Amino acid sequence: MKLVHFVKMHGAGNDFVLIDDRTEEFPVHDHLRLAALAAPRTGIACEGVILVQPSSVADFRMVFFNPDGTEADLCGNGARCVAAFAKEVGAARGHAMTFETRAGLVDAEVLDPGHVKVWMPEPKDRRYGLDVDGTKGDFIIAGVPHFIVPCDSVANIDVNGLGRKLRLAAAFEPEGTNVDFVQFCPPNKAILRTYERGVEAESGACGTGAVATAVVAVETKGLSLPIHVHTSQGFNLTVDGDWRRAKGTGFTLTGPVKRVFEGTIDLDTLDLGNEME
Repeated sequence: MKLVHFVKMHGAGNDFVLIDDRTEEFPVHDHLRLAALAAPRTGIACEGVILVQPSSVADFRMVFFNPDGTEADLCGNGARCVAAFAKEVGAARGHAMTFETRAGLVDAEVLDPGHVKVWMPEPKDRRYGLDVDGTKGDFIIAGVPHFIVPCDSVANIDVNGLGRKLRLAAAFEPEGTNVDFVQFCPPNKAILRTYERGVEAESGACGTGAVATAVVAVETKGLSLPIHVHTSQGFNLTVDGDWRRAKGTGFTLTGPVKRVFEGTIDLDTLDLGNEME
């Protein structure tokens, strides 16, 4: 029996299971079990599993797993949720904190119990004006890779169909990319729907996608910071930053977080999907 206590949270409709793993006893290499934990209907159902682990260089380390069991470098809304969770369990000493991720150190501030602000890694590898299999867009790494596709109306986009095709395109091999369909609304708004790598479907929201969208918006579309990004679940995220030498820098991501429920689950009883009848 392997009992694990967890908290379910969501950030702007992006939902996560958070676990205090400062004892480092969670089976992080058991990808099948991680996927089973995140699975809808037979698991807890979430778009990511987040562990809080000890760190020698920051208040704690954030370890993020996609619902398919693979580890990701960063998740923007997950980062906001883990900041609130870390304050709750005592992994952070106050409202402000720094935590370690595979994408580097991230600073965060719990503004109030329902809103968190994080300072995101510097955007890199900008490749604007790409034509990928007949779809034009812009590529940028905002902690994780994103391909931004501008649309007249995101309501009419086949996010799962076209998103899956672009996510697996040869231009983004070998790891693929997240695909963001964006309706830019000058002077400072955007509507966002994201096909998320690792989720392999449209996600409820995407924090790194919101930041990538804001970078493209201010650097190529003439929009002004702060950018207010409307998510597919009806929430709003705010991306702010500075403008230096014709580029955006120092981007922050601010938005709502909510504690949904908590519970205890026996990892040994999870349906791994490979039992024989």
